[in-house]
Amino acid sequence: MDSAATQPFAAVIVAAGQGLRAGQPLPKQFALWRGKPVVRHSAEALWAAGASPIMVAIPEGADEIAAAALAGIPGVRLITGGATRQQSVRLALEALAVSAPARVLIHDAARPVLPLAVIERLVAALEAQPGAIPVLSVVDSLTAAEGALMGAPAQREALRRVQTPQAFRFAEILAAHRNWTEAAAAGDDAQVARADGLAVALVEGDEILHKLTFASDFAAAAPAVRVGTGYDVHRLATGEELWLCGVKIDHDRGLAGHSDADVAIHALVDAILGAIGSGDIGSHFPPSDPQWKGASSDRFLVHAVKLAAEAGYRIGNVDVTIVCEAPKIGPHREAMRLRLAELLGTGVETVSVKATTTEKLGFTGRGEGIAAQAAATLLRD
Repeated sequence: MDSAATQPFAAVIVAAGQGLRAGQPLPKQFALWRGKPVVRHSAEALWAAGASPIMVAIPEGADEIAAAALAGIPGVRLITGGATRQQSVRLALEALAVSAPARVLIHDAARPVLPLAVIERLVAALEAQPGAIPVLSVVDSLTAAEGALMGAPAQREALRRVQTPQAFRFAEILAAHRNWTEAAAAGDDAQVARADGLAVALVEGDEILHKLTFASDFAAAAPAVRVGTGYDVHRLATGEELWLCGVKIDHDRGLAGHSDADVAIHALVDAILGAIGSGDIGSHFPPSDPQWKGASSDRFLVHAVKLAAEAGYRIGNVDVTIVCEAPKIGPHREAMRLRLAELLGTGVETVSVKATTTEKLGFTGRGEGIAAQAAATLLRD
């Protein structure tokens, strides 16, 4: 028997839901998970297994974000889905009817990890039956619920947990959808197939075909600790104020820049942005934008902390090193730590501020400017 990779089949990915229970700022199928949009994971797996075309049902008005999420994957075609999962599948199958593939796999975008072995078992099962679905045994005890009380026990030996993708001979599943006369609210395509009298084989599924549903599913995929570094330099100039770590320091010269030129905070902002992979300070607050002229760098730091929180992280600790010959940082160190802790929303014990010189070498040694470097450790909430 041929392997799945040599038996042609089409695929449908159902990605038309809103998916907002996952707590993401956009539908979960387009949110990043392990560095890629959720829907891209299964699309790449299906293509690698030989699926073509791959019809992706998306929400109305999501063409641009879907195209970006799936860019570069051959065989992908987008179609606007319906109000229910069943309607979305029907629309995708009708679109595929033009080419009438022999087989089709129908998959939920919210299951990003799609093992090749499961695909091969499904396609192979279609040699004997018109439909096949991956299932898992039920290992926990089960019971019926009578309100808030335990009812009769259920026999777990006769039950299975159903996953996707679900595989079908194309002509049969299209006919089953066309013959459906009830409200288009079937939970999956196996139910539609069974209602039309089709036999559906059970094949072994895989625990890693887990469905992403809640915010914790996304948090679990993110690293528990992330680290970023930052570096910045500003020129010393007469007539400018000198701000370091959010503290104004009396000095004969200050730092020149588009904002208040707080070189230490700028380095720290870059460290936080780097830890979450969100560019640098210039991409968020470009010096070409007049609204940031003379702006307090405090705003930049608060914004970076907000972005980290939105990504699911809080400040673990930060370490800032200021490089200059003058002024002396020691007398201001504690005030700097307190101010940074306030802006970061963390305890002062998590903030380190240090200073060093370059032994009169380079631009800092000549007193032409001040440099700063920073490291930030972020912890997953």
